[in-house]
Amino acid sequence: MGHLRRISVFVDESEQGHFYWVLHESTEGGVWTDIESSVESYDMWLDAFDAGCVALLKLVTDERIGPRVPSEDAAPRP
Repeated sequence: MGHLRRISVFVDESEQGHFYWVLHESTEGGVWTDIESSVESYDMWLDAFDAGCVALLKLVTDERIGPRVPSEDAAPRP
């Protein structure tokens, strides 16, 4: 089993009153990169945050262990 991915959800307000959720992932070296974001804006910060949490949960295949980096052992053998 691979290690737990370091993913955060935050809300960006690029224009006043237009909220977008963003998923960031910490890579080696502590650099955070965007991995996904909403296309449409939300009128409320909380709605954008909730939708971002839903997007994060879609990355989880097993709720008991969270989002994981696939391990080399899990790769199918030729």
